[in-house]
Amino acid sequence: MKYTKPALTFPDQADLLLKRGLVAPSRQAIIEKLQAVSYYRLSAYWFPFRQPDDTLKPGTTLEMVWRRYTFDRQLRCLVLDAIERVEISVRTQLVCQHSLKHGPFGYLDRAKLPGLNVTDHRDLLNRIHDEAGRSREDFVRHFFSKYTSETDLPLWMACELMTFGAMFTLFRGVETSAKQTIAAEYGVADRVLESWLATFNQVRNLCAHHARLWNRAFGVRPQIPRPNKHPDWHHPVAITNDRLFGVMTVLHYLLLRVAPQSQWRQRWENLLARYADIPIAAMGFPANWKDSPLWQTTALPPALPTTPSASPASGGTP
Repeated sequence: MKYTKPALTFPDQADLLLKRGLVAPSRQAIIEKLQAVSYYRLSAYWFPFRQPDDTLKPGTTLEMVWRRYTFDRQLRCLVLDAIERVEISVRTQLVCQHSLKHGPFGYLDRAKLPGLNVTDHRDLLNRIHDEAGRSREDFVRHFFSKYTSETDLPLWMACELMTFGAMFTLFRGVETSAKQTIAAEYGVADRVLESWLATFNQVRNLCAHHARLWNRAFGVRPQIPRPNKHPDWHHPVAITNDRLFGVMTVLHYLLLRVAPQSQWRQRWENLLARYADIPIAAMGFPANWKDSPLWQTTALPPALPTTPSASPASGGTP
């Protein structure tokens, strides 16, 4: 099937929305929103109001659509703030575990990153080299001007230049024992933490490209810890992982460890209060989500021992 829809001017787009039943203070009010955001971007927020014949449900207003858009924009900022804190914490643990065992330049040797194949390792190094070459950071200039025989940065400097994706690649590459030690800092198994980082990588990219979080189903999903080890994730509220509810719960859980004084949870509840008309079910939140012990606690969850109590051989992921 060939795409035949023509490009429309902003006034024509506004006329189309009015024809489809959008209620607005004026045609000009619609035009101004479309000029600020674009028809296609805003369409994600009136999509839930669409009917099979492409008209909008009776009573659908420009204000209702716009509030969903502004809610989502503020939601992205909140999520990015939490991911940043988690990223810095995990990066710190990675540098500590790997450099203490293998030295500042151990990451250059693929044998010291057994979780990566040749291509992944080469790509990681290329990304680090590219970032270092583009960087205008004082610490990069100082290092290469002082240590003129070096062509690579020590790991703790390289990590400061890494994207989240590169940091996640590094995590995938380190020995299982290092992953287990790092994950124990957050009270979960290494496979659980790895799935969380994969999810955050996807979500961070969505936020960075101003994509919608509200009413989105995620392709990469955070693994939920098993009920025998972590019952709070399952009772009395089951934490689901296909929409934002799971992501927000994981972030809240981790922030209790990495930033216990943070007001992030309160900011989230304040955002919900300001937009009480936004259906949270579209983000996977059940009506009783606040009954979950994970959302009630303000204390740090207990850490796991650094020696994992479960392994693939013994069966089961905590």
